[in-house]
Amino acid sequence: MRRYAWARGGDINAFFGLMLDNVTVMVLLVGLIGSSLPVERQVKEGQIFFTSEFVLTRMLPGTALGVLLGDVIYTWLAFRLARRLGRDDVTAMPLGLDTPSTFGIAFLVLLPALNEGYFHVAGGDRERAMTFAWHVGLTVLILTGIFKIVCAPFGNALRRLVPRAGLLGSLASIALVLIAFLPLAQDGIAATPLVGMTALALVLWTLIAHRPLPGRFPGALAAVLLGVFVFQICRWIEPMGLQLVPPPERGESTSFVWQSSEWMSFYGSGSMAWWQQVFAFALGKVPVVLPFALATIVGGIDCTESAAAAGDDYDTRSILVTEGIASLFAGLLGGVIQTTPYIGHPAYKKMGGRAAYTLATALFVGGVGYFGGFQLFFEWLPRAALFPMLVFVGLEITSQSFQATPPRHYPALAFAILPALAYLLTIPLNMALGMRDPEPPARLLVQTLRCLAGGFIITSLIWSAALAMMIDGRLLRAAFYFVLAGVFSFFGVIHSPLRSEVIDLPARVLAQIPETFREAVRYQTPYHWAGTYGLLALISLVLALLPVKKDTVVNGGDSLSNSLGESEDPLNP
Repeated sequence: MRRYAWARGGDINAFFGLMLDNVTVMVLLVGLIGSSLPVERQVKEGQIFFTSEFVLTRMLPGTALGVLLGDVIYTWLAFRLARRLGRDDVTAMPLGLDTPSTFGIAFLVLLPALNEGYFHVAGGDRERAMTFAWHVGLTVLILTGIFKIVCAPFGNALRRLVPRAGLLGSLASIALVLIAFLPLAQDGIAATPLVGMTALALVLWTLIAHRPLPGRFPGALAAVLLGVFVFQICRWIEPMGLQLVPPPERGESTSFVWQSSEWMSFYGSGSMAWWQQVFAFALGKVPVVLPFALATIVGGIDCTESAAAAGDDYDTRSILVTEGIASLFAGLLGGVIQTTPYIGHPAYKKMGGRAAYTLATALFVGGVGYFGGFQLFFEWLPRAALFPMLVFVGLEITSQSFQATPPRHYPALAFAILPALAYLLTIPLNMALGMRDPEPPARLLVQTLRCLAGGFIITSLIWSAALAMMIDGRLLRAAFYFVLAGVFSFFGVIHSPLRSEVIDLPARVLAQIPETFREAVRYQTPYHWAGTYGLLALISLVLALLPVKKDTVVNGGDSLSNSLGESEDPLNP
C-alpha cells in the first residue's frame, strides 16, 4: 500500500479553479438581488431589492459554511478511497455552490418574497421585508436539503423515471439563457467590453479550447487578473478625459464593519404567526425549487460516474448524501444557495489535483465567508472580470447536456429552452414597466410571456420529457407528463397569469387579475391551460391505439422498435 500523496503541485491550479467558481457565484448573488438605488425609486419601478450589506452579513456566511462542510467531507472521502484502494493518486470530488439554482433562488424565491414582504407583510418596512425574504430563502434551502437526503438512496431510480432529456433540458435552459447570456448582457461583460470581453477571451482559450498558459498558470485566475489589470489601467487613464469603464462596485455602506451575530439572528426571532407566513410562502416556492434539487441529484450521479471513468470509483450514495447534508447545514446557518458536486473532477485530476485543493477551497470559502471578506470582492473586483467564468459554466453545462443525451432527443433539449427565453424577456419588461401597465396593443404579448415564463423550470422539464417520450414512441408516458402539466397549470405552478406567480385555486387567481389585463387573460386562464394539456394527453392516448409498423423509421434511421405497439411495458424506459 502506497502512502497517499494528498497534496501536489496540481492542487494549486485546481484550487483556483474551484475557489473562483464559488466566489463568482457569491458575488453573482449580491449582484442579482442587491441594489444601492433609493428604496423610493425601487418602489416606483415596482421591484424592491436587498441592500448589499444585508446579503453579505445574513445570507453569505451560512452559504459559505455549507461549502466548507461539503468539501471537508469530500476531502475525507478521498483519503478513505485512497486507503481502500491502496493508491496515491486519488483526486477528491469537487463541491461548490450550484449556479443554476442561484439564479432560481434569486429570481423565483428571494426577490418575490422580498416584494411580498414589503407590500403585504412588513407594511413598507424594508428591513423587515428583507428579513422575511431571508427567512423564506433559508427555509426553502432546509426543505431542499431534506429532500436531497431522502432522495439520495433513490437517485438511480429517479434517473430512470425521468428521461435524461427532461432533467438536462431544464438544466440546459438555465445554463444557456441565464447563466451564460444574462451575465453577458446585463451589467456585466458586454456592458464593459474592454474588461469583460478581454477576460472572456482568455477563459475561452484556456477553459473551453483547453490551451495551457506558460507554466501551466491557472486559466481561471489568469482571466480574472487580466480583467482587473485592464480595469485598473482604464481607471488610471480616466483623468485624461477618456471614460472607458464604470467606477468600481460599491456596497451601500463602505464603512461596513463585520458583526458575526447577524447571520444567526433568525434563531429565536419572530413570532409564531411570522414563521407561519414564512413557511406558507416557502412551501409555495418548493415546486419551483425541487427541479433544481433533482437536477443536482442526477448531476451528482453523473459526476460520480465521470470520476469512476477517470479512475476514482466513489460510492454514489456517499456523494449524494454529502451534498444534501451540506445544503441542509447551510440552510440551518442562514444560507440560501444549495451545494452540488461539480462536473470538473476529470479536469482537476488531469491538472494533477489530489485532495489538498478541496480542503483549501473549504477553508478559504468558509473562512472568508464567515469573516465577511466577500465584502472586499464585491466592492473592488469588477463584475466584468468575474462574470466570464459564468459564461464558461453555462457553456460547459449546455455542452455536457447535449453530450449526455441521445442525439435523437436533441429536439427535446432545444424545446426546453423556449420557456426560459420567455422568462428572459420578462426581466427587461418588468424593469421597464415597473408598476405601470403596458399600452393596450402590447398587453396580450406581455401577458402571454408571463404565462410562458411562470414556473418555466418545471415547464421546461415537462415539455422536454414529453417530447422525448413521443420521439421514442412511448405515448402513455408522454400522456402522463401532459396530465402532470395540466395539474400544475390548474393550480398556477406553471403558466400562472399573475406576475407574482401565486399558487392557488383558479377562481382565486383570476380574482387577482388587474382590470386592465382581464381581456388579455381571457383565453389563457388556468382552466384553458389545464384543458389544453388534458387535450394533449387525450391525443397521445388516441395515437397510442394506432398500430405501428416494425419498419417505421424516424430521425433518419432510428427504428421505433420500442414503440407502444411492440413494448411489453410502455411505462418503463
